[in-house]
Amino acid sequence: MDLDQLRYFLKVAERQSFTRAAEDLALSQPALSRSIQKLEEELGRPVFERKTRSVALTDAGTLLASRARQVFAILADTKAEITDDGQSGRLRVGAIPTIAPYFLPQVLREFATAFPKATVQVHENTTDALLKALTQGEIDLAVLAAPVPEKYLEIEELFTEELLVVFPPEHPLATKPSIRIGDLEPLPFVLLDEAHCLCDTIVSFCRQRSFQPVAVERTSQLAMVQELVALDHGISMIPAMAKHRDQSDRRVYRSLSGRKPTRTIAVAWNPYRFESRLQRSFRECLQESPHAAT
Repeated sequence: MDLDQLRYFLKVAERQSFTRAAEDLALSQPALSRSIQKLEEELGRPVFERKTRSVALTDAGTLLASRARQVFAILADTKAEITDDGQSGRLRVGAIPTIAPYFLPQVLREFATAFPKATVQVHENTTDALLKALTQGEIDLAVLAAPVPEKYLEIEELFTEELLVVFPPEHPLATKPSIRIGDLEPLPFVLLDEAHCLCDTIVSFCRQRSFQPVAVERTSQLAMVQELVALDHGISMIPAMAKHRDQSDRRVYRSLSGRKPTRTIAVAWNPYRFESRLQRSFRECLQESPHAAT
């Protein structure tokens, strides 16, 4: 087997379709099918279970996919190690949507000034998707909210920030001298979709205070949560970093009295992959950011 065969095989496994994989690879479907057929003949076993509209990995295919990813990871790491000059190259940084637009811009500006020859690609996605990308070597590091449910990644905490309660300006609680968690219990909440870890953080905090927040609306973007609150659809809890970026007078942010809801921001990377000097420099830039100092 050769590298092209393995690359074609992984693409079919990813897309679960010969047709879609052929489109991605700019190959004809017959050519792709012949390549996979030759691979199966060499192995003496099928690597795909053909279905009517899709394909699925067989046991042999699952093993081959794992080994093929390792092969490409070793090749990528070898090239990165040989060419590592600490100043240039590509860095792939993942971040969850409730962090990426609020925390990363300043870090990216500072990093670009210090390393003008480097290229940083930002991949914004949910925690689960970023952890998978880290494991498979598709990104170099990720900025996430702790705890990170992955045993085989290196995790370094950066800082902890408060979650602030947000109201429309005319809300009765917006002018109250002190707001307790009990004041929020009867109120409707606007929350992010359950795929976002911030939703879990808010719900867990409320449950620890013996009430379940009632979500009247859910959305996939934090900016939309803020907008729905401004339209008096409900209240919510917003990370302090998002509040600092909000210049609108259509929302009022308040801190809870007593124990406050917080989240901890961390950077994660795969210790089994080569870590370039550029990647270490980016982690240092994350650690030295104004947010990390608070």
